Amino acid sequence: MQPRNMSMSGVVDLAAVKAAQEAKAKAEQARAEAARQGGGGAVSPTDLVIDVDEAGFERDVLQLSTQVPVVIDFWAEWCEPCKQLSPLLERLALDYAGRFVLARIDVDANQMLMQQFGVQGIPAVFAVVAGQALPLFQGTAGEAQIRQTLDQLIQVGEERFGLTGLAVDPDAEPGVQPAAQQVPAGPYDALLEAAVQALDAGDLAGAVQAYKNVLSDDPGNTEARLGLTQAELLQRVQGLDPQRVRAEAAERPADAQAQIAAADLDLVGGHVEDAFTRLIDTVRRTVGDDRDAVRLRLLDLFEVVGADDPRVAAARRSLARALF
Repeated sequence: MQPRNMSMSGVVDLAAVKAAQEAKAKAEQARAEAARQGGGGAVSPTDLVIDVDEAGFERDVLQLSTQVPVVIDFWAEWCEPCKQLSPLLERLALDYAGRFVLARIDVDANQMLMQQFGVQGIPAVFAVVAGQALPLFQGTAGEAQIRQTLDQLIQVGEERFGLTGLAVDPDAEPGVQPAAQQVPAGPYDALLEAAVQALDAGDLAGAVQAYKNVLSDDPGNTEARLGLTQAELLQRVQGLDPQRVRAEAAERPADAQAQIAAADLDLVGGHVEDAFTRLIDTVRRTVGDDRDAVRLRLLDLFEVVGADDPRVAAARRSLARALF
């Protein structure tokens, strides 16, 4: 089973995005309710470290990642550094007590998964959060560095997707799949679901309008704001001739609109850093209204990718240097 969104690098997965604070509050409420009812839905500590293969990837990683961040340890029996890193990750999974689940993948037995994640060498550690895959680190690392990385991952899971982890009960029966959290519907869930359905049907104009309907009543709705930004991006690139757009951008490096169109295509194609670099270079080449248009489009693309993405942080620093 191919990991979803790998070709998009987790950029445009509208169905997976949750309203940050609203979703977090709902998930916390469901978690507290499960604990109040005597640990219903809790997992055994032994279920925090699992072995995963290609056949079970959909169930054991993708589905589970909608409830808790899943950290993936790519390893092999012959890999000596893996024998140092894997036990440390397993111990940390227990220490974090349900804030993430560790999935171990033997690369010798699962070559397809190794290729789909773009693993170049082992040990390699990735994560899947709400169906979105992202690299964490390759090679060995110290415990303090790994803990810092895990803390950042968990923070992203909580703040962007409302994932507060799994309840752990030492008396729970091992091997029982955690029950999906049932959360109360929000006041705009129906409208947001209509937007996602419109996207699935290819009705980008309908999705844009659905998100605008939410924002007209609730301007601070995080999910609608992000969904609108992403839907408008898809709408802009719809019908573009990529070959022509890129040719025009190459011929006219100081043409703001040509570079903006090419950057949109870069981002939708998963070339995040290329899109950012293109627009930052254009900021340096332009002045006045053109420069401002490029800057504003770059800020829109930052919103699409997410403020917590390290590529956005690096691009913001580069933009500041270009402007000042």
